[in-house]
Amino acid sequence: MKLLYSPASPYSAKVRMAARHLGIEITEVKTDTNAAPAELTGNNPLGKIPVLIRDGETPIYDSVAIMHFLDRQSGGKLYPKKEVKRTEAEVLEALCDGVMDCLLAIVYERRSREEEKVHQPWIDKQWSKVVRSLDYLEENLPKTGKKLHGGHFALAAMIGYLDLRFNGQWAEGRPELASWPDDFAKRFADYQSMKAAA
Repeated sequence: MKLLYSPASPYSAKVRMAARHLGIEITEVKTDTNAAPAELTGNNPLGKIPVLIRDGETPIYDSVAIMHFLDRQSGGKLYPKKEVKRTEAEVLEALCDGVMDCLLAIVYERRSREEEKVHQPWIDKQWSKVVRSLDYLEENLPKTGKKLHGGHFALAAMIGYLDLRFNGQWAEGRPELASWPDDFAKRFADYQSMKAAA
């Protein structure tokens, strides 16, 4: 299997970390979405990453679909077996993915427009969602026991992206959330090398 990814993509980081944790071998291929290479657009008409390419089978995207595929491939090792716990993990993943959506919207707004055309009210709206979500996570951090699940990897990817693009803008006043990656890294040693990077 082959994964098209970008080192700076938090969604890619989530999938890559989960696959590594599960011991599923995937060939990772750095992909420039701006260049829209044929391998990317031919396997995902949206032209987005990550995309999991399988020999003789349909490609899989987006990151949530890939995560659930990895869960099936591992015999159910990526999400809790009990329905209530699984739902909690899936909701945590959805929240963290949603924060990443907001953060990327801010980055793209600033990156794609000339400075005088940047729409600050749009950025403010997205940031308010981020702040509300981070405050919620500070008060409702998931337990990080012996078994890591999809929600943990989404949270780790989200924090990694915050550190990459919004360093110094989010951790103050959120000591529990800011220190959570240290706890996560004790259970997933490759965190520092696999989180989103420029």
